[in-house]
This record gives sequence, C-alpha cells and structure tokens, in this order.
Amino acid sequence: MKVKYLGTAAAEGWPGIFCGCQHCKEARKRGGKNIRTRSSALINDSLMVDFPPDTYYHVINFGIDLSQLKHLVITHSHQDHFYTDDLELRRSVFAHLDEGSVLDIYGNRAVESIMNEILHNNPILKEYLNIHYVPPFETFEAGDIKVTPLLALHARTEDCYIYIFEDRDGKRMLYGNDTGIFPKETWEYIKGYYFNLVSLDCTMGPGQDGNNHMGLPDNIKVKERLIEMGCADEATKFVVTHFSHNGGLLHDELVELAKPHGFDVAYDGFEVFV
Repeated sequence: MKVKYLGTAAAEGWPGIFCGCQHCKEARKRGGKNIRTRSSALINDSLMVDFPPDTYYHVINFGIDLSQLKHLVITHSHQDHFYTDDLELRRSVFAHLDEGSVLDIYGNRAVESIMNEILHNNPILKEYLNIHYVPPFETFEAGDIKVTPLLALHARTEDCYIYIFEDRDGKRMLYGNDTGIFPKETWEYIKGYYFNLVSLDCTMGPGQDGNNHMGLPDNIKVKERLIEMGCADEATKFVVTHFSHNGGLLHDELVELAKPHGFDVAYDGFEVFV
C-alpha cells in the first residue's frame, strides 16, 4: 500500500491564512516542510481521502490527474475536508472527461445531504458525481480497496468518521484524522484487526486534548493501547499528521519530539509504503 500525504495542516493551514503569530512567521521564513496545506491523502493513486480547499494546489504541486480519480472518501463535512465549490467544476464545460467518467463520493449523512442538494440544484452534475452514504462499521469496496468507516470523536453535530483501508494484498491502514481518542464503539470494533500503518491526528502538537483532536501525548496513549490489543506491533508504522500552528512546533522540532516514541511526522508530499 502506498499512501501519499497531500496536505498535513488543520483548517487554517500553516502558516494560517490570516495569522501573524510567531509560529506562522517562522514557517514562512523557513519554508519547505514547514508549509502545510489542508489535510488530504492519496492511497495507491486510486482513492483520495478528503477534498480540501487546497486540492487544486495539490494537483499542480504533485502532478496528480484528477480526471482519472474514481473514489473520494470524506471524513466529515467541515469545509477543510469537504470543499464542494471545486467539486462542482467536475462537469462540462469546466472539465472534459472520458464518457461515463463518474467520481464516486462516500461519506456520512451530512456529506450525503450536502451533495444531494448540490445535485438537485445542478442536475448535470449527476453525470459526473455520485454520492454514497456509508454507515459506520459497514465495509464497502472502492475499486481494489476495502473501506470501513469508524466513528471519530470530533464534531457532535454529525457522525464524523475515521477509516480502515485494506488493499488487495491484505495490507491495512487505520486513518485517524480529526478525532480525539477513539470512542468506545470504535475500540470495540477494531479488536482482532492488525494494522500495518496507523495515521493519527496531532493537531495539538506537544499539547494534549483527546476530546476533539489529539496531540502527541494522546497519540502515545493510542499507540500503547493498540499494541496492548494486538492491533499493532513493532512492525507497524505510526505517522502523525494534521498539525495546527497553535501547537507551536515546526517540522524539525516535531520530528525531534516524536521520533523517540516511534512516530514519523508527515509533511506535504510525504510518502509511506507498507
């Protein structure tokens, strides 16, 4: 399984779009891996997770051809993960696509409702976009990848999801963006699963939350519990992502803090193979 992190920031990006704090000023000064766009990932070049406002930049920066994308999995309806204005450009005359080229979108009830309204108001989009409600804890197939939505601990106004992704070789990833420490139902469900890759929210950086997001202290707790449950071991790759400037630490400082605990720190363009 190949996972490419296209964006690794929280909602405001890093540097924050309107921010003048010292951490954003330093990110602008240092550049490179300290410049973080809104979070998204590409799995096996065939499935995209989330569609942030920075997707056009991702397409240009990483040479992605979204005309060939068939599957888009959405974690929740917040605009930094589900920016529908650009999705509405997936039609003639804005895009010239192969006949029968449909992008299947998967998400919770909030995502379904938003997409149904868009398709109702602009019926031509039904030729190009197809929305699927996916219930929590029910596995579905998106091309060659098996996908299972799990409940996140995030916004309480909708069922936010994290996901299990499994490729045809049986390699399995737990994708845990935009969540606090997992709710009971999710811990119960993943008993008996083994993960080759675990990707966790680290919005708070060195800080702690656990209720809507995580920081490294929360990541360590989740990792320890996964290992205790047999869901992970020393061969499992652990990655942290989805960072906010409010966490304070830039990339090299995050690496220094996370490395002793066995975490890789994602950056825009970071690739991991399992």
